[in-house]
Formats: sequence, structure tokens, C-alpha cells
Amino acid sequence: MAAERLVVIGGDAAGMSAASQARRLKGPDELEIIAFERGRFTSFSACGIPYWVGGEVEKRDDLVARTPEEHRARAIDLRMRTEVTKIDVAGQQVRSRDLDSGVGSWTGYDELVIATGARPVRPALPGIDTPGVHGVQTLDDGQSLIDSLRATGGRRAVVVGAGYIGVEMAQALLHRGYGVTVLTRDAQPMSTLDPDMGRLVRQAMDGMGITTVSGAEATAILNDDAGRLRAVATEDTEYPADIVVLGIGVTPQTTVARAAELPLGDHGGLLTDLSMRVRGYENIWAGGDCVEVLDLVSGRMRHIALGTHANKHGQIIGSNIGGGYGTFPGVVGTAVSKVCDLEIARTGLREKDARAAGRQFVTATIESTNRAGYYPDATPMTVKMLAERRTGKLLGVQIVGREGSAKRVDVAAVALTAGMTVEQMVSLDLGYAPPFSPVWDPVLVAARKAVTAVRASGG
Repeated sequence: MAAERLVVIGGDAAGMSAASQARRLKGPDELEIIAFERGRFTSFSACGIPYWVGGEVEKRDDLVARTPEEHRARAIDLRMRTEVTKIDVAGQQVRSRDLDSGVGSWTGYDELVIATGARPVRPALPGIDTPGVHGVQTLDDGQSLIDSLRATGGRRAVVVGAGYIGVEMAQALLHRGYGVTVLTRDAQPMSTLDPDMGRLVRQAMDGMGITTVSGAEATAILNDDAGRLRAVATEDTEYPADIVVLGIGVTPQTTVARAAELPLGDHGGLLTDLSMRVRGYENIWAGGDCVEVLDLVSGRMRHIALGTHANKHGQIIGSNIGGGYGTFPGVVGTAVSKVCDLEIARTGLREKDARAAGRQFVTATIESTNRAGYYPDATPMTVKMLAERRTGKLLGVQIVGREGSAKRVDVAAVALTAGMTVEQMVSLDLGYAPPFSPVWDPVLVAARKAVTAVRASGG
């Protein structure tokens, strides 16, 4: 009896996790695995690229979890620099093209995994293709940026966008000795936070020497007479630049899936069931940054590009293909980041998310410290909490502070997943010692204040 064939499109977190897990459960005599990756690297940490660019991670290869050779040693036929250009659903085959030779071919499949990831948003601005303008999504992108940084004689950087990638790249460029200007269309950086919490991030960035310009939308990339990068233009002015980094965000890479008429959501990502099967297809699976996921708090579908989700998706897909069983119920929207020594965290809903979901809510914001106030090096921390007005159910938490602040959001993520109320949170038995926390952990102080706000609202 011939082995079944699994074809994987995409050689990073979701795709290779799926391939590896399926291989653990089924040997080569039962399951042939062919994987296509259009780039030169596989199983790498895109989240680590800003820290490599900034010099905190020494070598590019430190970000590679498993090389193509290691995958091939486990009987996974991994074909690098090979792009899948078409999915023939009816014929159960994919068309691929070797990017070096240009040769194309068809490959049949019994099971198909789509893990094509996301692509950076690259606006159609005049001059956007000028050398020195960089998106940051792959190791090739990171290497290209580092090469530009080494080649340029200037020391002026403009980052377009102030989300996670934007602020992390601002830090990286600052570490490299650049004067950094961050342009954001929003009132404050980090629009994944409420504006009052984003203001804290801006104040900290200002203190680090990073210039943040609010309400500024790039309209063009400007060159000098020799065609070299000169500045980023907005409607009002120009910002001199020797390097430009685009940190506007990403969008699902689903061009091939769309052409195959596979189901996509409002955000352009593939739609799957709980087992990560593409809806309506028994033998097509999808995971990682190319899919949309259920927000367990709002009940809506979202596109969230994070390696944590991608690896889980891959494990679940591989288990299901390999004869096991797994599901991915959804997310609560947890994310952490940092800019220099400032830590930023959020989970659940922001105020505008809660309004969009039709939730009546109260908020509570507290100032505390990361350690007992009398302990050396205790630093301020701000925690904001949203709770449902009637029930007191936790809806979201945002944290901005120094060392030890960001990972406190995990307590709130667990509480959200469990459907806890803020009153229940107050009784949580969290760890305490002066080097780690005040007697009342800041998250519990915020919960206690939220309880008071719920009661005052008539909830």
C-alpha cells in the first residue's frame, strides 16, 4: 500500500511544526511529506529580528530553530527557494516554481497544509522602492536592513508606524546609534493600547531620545539628485532619513488561497474550524499568520500574527493528520513588547473593542511598583483593567512599566480564558516576595479597584 502524501506550503513555524508533528506520529512508509518554502531559511524566529538588528542577538543563525538539513534528516522533503503559485483543489495538486531555475512542476497531495504566513504592509507611496527602505518580516529582510545600516554613511532613521514592530525597530536603531523619528497616524504610539496607556509609552520613548510624531501619515519617500534616499514626506513637512523602516503591520499572505476560492474572512485570512481544517474541506488545513482566529472575549474573528499561535496551530494540524486529535479554541489577544527598558503588555479588549462588541464596561487604572516599594530598584507600573458593568466579568488588561511588568499580563490572560470576574481575581493566590512584588500585586490592586467601579455602576 502506497504512503499518503502530505504537502505543506510554507516552511516556518506553522508549516514545519505541522510537518514535524505528523512525522512523529507516522513514519515515511505511512506518510510522505513534501514542504515548499520560497525563502532561504526555515523554522526561524521573526519576532527576534529586531533584537538581531539591534545587536542584542549576535548572529542571524541564533534565530533559526531548525535548519533545512535537520528537517530533511527526519524524512521531510523540504524544497527551499520554491514558491507555490497555484492550488488545484479539484485535482488535489499544487503548482510550484523553483525561484532560481524558473522550472515549474505539479505535485499531488492527499493532505494539504497552507502556512503561507503574512506579508508586511507596504503602501503604494512614490519612492517606496528606493534602496534603504525596508520591511522586516523574514531573515532575508533583516539581513538586507543590516547590510544597509553598514553601508550608509548617515545616522538618521525614520520608522513609519508605531505598532509592535515599529517601536521594537525604533529601539534597534537607537541601539545602533541612529537618531530615530517614529511617524504614526494615531494620536499615540501602540494603538493596540488605549490612548491613555499609549501616552505612557510615548513619554518613555521621548525620554529615551526617540522622537514620535503623532497624526503623521507618510505621503512619499524622497530622493536626492543621485537617487539616494533623502527623506520621508508627510502632508506638512519632511523628515530627513538615511534609513527607513516600515512598521505599519502585516496582512495575511493568502493570494494563492484566494485564487483557489478557499474561504477567507473579513481580514483576508483563511477560515478554519477548531481542528484547523479549512472550512468546507476535509483534507486542507491552514495555520499561522495566514488564518483568522476566534477572539474568545469579543466573539469575533481576528487576524493576529504571532509565533505562539502559529506553533500551536502546526502542532494541532500535525496531530490531526497523524491520527491524533487536537483543537484550537481561540485566543484572548495577549501580546507583550518592549522599547529599551519599557515593557508593554495587553490582553483582551481595549475600550473601543468593547464598544464595538456592544459591551457595557467600567475601567480602573492604578499606579503601583514592580517590587515592594522599599526594595532597591522598585520602579513604577501602570495597570488598566476593563470589566463588564453588569457581571464584573474581566474584559481586558493593559500594563506599562519597567522590569517585571509585561509578563504579569499572563495572570489576566488566564483569568480571561477562564471567564473570571474581577471579584474572583482579587482572591487569586499569587506569588509574593519583596524582590518580585508588593504585598498586593499590581494586577490584584487593579482588580480590587475594578470591583469598586462595578459596584458603583450598579452592576
